[in-house]
Amino acid sequence: MRVLAFTCGWLTGPLAGFLAGEEGRLRVPVPCYLIDHPNGKVLFDSGLHPGLVTDPVGRLGALGQFFDVELTAREVVGARLAAVGVDPADVRFLVNSHLHFDHVGGNVEIPNARIVVQRPEWEAGHEPRLARRNSYDARDYDTGHDVLQISGEHDLFGDGRVVCKPTYGHTPGHQSLLVRLDSGPILLAGDACYLRRSLDQMHLPAVLHDADGARASLRRLYMLRRGGTRIFFGHDPEFWATVPQAPDAIR
Repeated sequence: MRVLAFTCGWLTGPLAGFLAGEEGRLRVPVPCYLIDHPNGKVLFDSGLHPGLVTDPVGRLGALGQFFDVELTAREVVGARLAAVGVDPADVRFLVNSHLHFDHVGGNVEIPNARIVVQRPEWEAGHEPRLARRNSYDARDYDTGHDVLQISGEHDLFGDGRVVCKPTYGHTPGHQSLLVRLDSGPILLAGDACYLRRSLDQMHLPAVLHDADGARASLRRLYMLRRGGTRIFFGHDPEFWATVPQAPDAIR
């Protein structure tokens, strides 16, 4: 089993959006990961919508006030997969950590996958008040895919190698992905933990669906790290510079 990491664009936004109380702006990567399991390919998050290549302002709407987008056609997730010889149509599962635009925008690029999402997240994405509160755009995720709504922990292949872990708080049903490599476990944290500083200092962002839930999720990640699990932070540019990029695999 191998894991490939892809940089699927960059965002620049308010630093307080990552660390409450901080000033200035931060340029961060938009990561996606391919897990190549013997029983099928899994994509964790799909990055930005291809429409952002040519029309970022029109596609983002009000969010364009906060974020500057850097995305080329070569960085869209389908192109990233094709560049390493993977047909996007061959991806079996697309695990969405949550429904924000930089995590589900590329879902349209993965036509045959079964989307795996936590039930509270999917329900929030279809409840108008929660969708507005969490800045969801249904165009990103109502794409006609088969959807598997899960509740809590879920073992994708039944062998303990690729396991969805609920890390609620950032959004109503955020999830991370635990991958057990031969070298040891890694956790793809998504936005449950933006930066290494988030975990080291238990420092939450300014905007959250549920601060208590997010803090509890951070504590669980902290204990996983103490137990030897490597945490892959959601948007940490310094950490990302140390992550092997596809076609090199994470070891």
